[in-house]
Amino acid sequence: MSVLHVRAGEGYDVTVERGALQKAGQLFGLGRRVLIVTDTGVPAAYVNAVAAAAKQAHTVVVEAGEGSKTLPVYGRLLSTMLQENFDRHDCVVAVGGGMVGDLAGFAAATYMRGIDFYNVPTTLLAQADAAVGGKTAVNADGVKNAVGVFRQPRGVLIDPDVLQTLPPRLFAEGMAEIVKMALTSDAALFDDLSAGLYRTDIETVLLRALTIKRDVVERDEFEKGQRRVLNFGHTLGHGIEAAAGGDLLHGECVALGMIPFCAPAVRQKLLPLLKTLGLPTTCACDPAAVTAAVRHDKKADGETITVVTVPAIGTYEEKTMTLPQLREAFCTLVR
Repeated sequence: MSVLHVRAGEGYDVTVERGALQKAGQLFGLGRRVLIVTDTGVPAAYVNAVAAAAKQAHTVVVEAGEGSKTLPVYGRLLSTMLQENFDRHDCVVAVGGGMVGDLAGFAAATYMRGIDFYNVPTTLLAQADAAVGGKTAVNADGVKNAVGVFRQPRGVLIDPDVLQTLPPRLFAEGMAEIVKMALTSDAALFDDLSAGLYRTDIETVLLRALTIKRDVVERDEFEKGQRRVLNFGHTLGHGIEAAAGGDLLHGECVALGMIPFCAPAVRQKLLPLLKTLGLPTTCACDPAAVTAAVRHDKKADGETITVVTVPAIGTYEEKTMTLPQLREAFCTLVR
């Protein structure tokens, strides 16, 4: 068992261990009413393992996909807790990917001004990134993460064994976030990814990626400065995601969003890795639609936006760009 302690919020442990799902009752405080939030793509066995450890479990299953990360679905979670007489001593557990974690975390953060929240990420994308850091949100009026708060979990349980049921495309999506962290912060990890370490030792890869994120979050919990490094690939990526209308996964859009902001020498090493992982390197989205979506980005300031660039692997810089410049950068991806 590997335990990574995060000194943010009230402080919490991230447990990474094969088979850890069966230890949910030992690792989390589930001797109370527990709202389990999951989606239709998560195997029932994972949900049942958490439910069996709870004193009183109530499960809400939402439709898989970003379409469930909305205010109406969020309202459904609140209504369920009210109907089942949840009080401030009860808790919420997310069992699923990043969408489930965002949705459930936001419900926990706002129900009765905040109750305990635990996260059991079941996708590589969520395990490597979304489950740690305390960002919770739902989408509104087509704008990604438009409504949300920072609220750290009370604990995170990562069981690499659940990745065995993950389709290859979703595994590749999660690898995009790991590549992102390696590019900005760990050149040795990038080399190991290029050498295929993720095929033989995903547990070690996860721990190294999570350590990067943990260190950033501890220094900048509320994204006032350094935490912006975690947005590498996301500024343009979110615009692509909105313009793609569901045809591309989040991690695929992040992969695309990184490419234009890498120096040429970095790009020469990045492109072969993305192709090996099965991630896209070109995009057919409308440049105008991508630029329009970027205008809603939280980092946008009028006609300019701050982006993260990688001049050399393991380093990063911030750069202010105009929206026309961002559109020009995107156009380098258009096939």
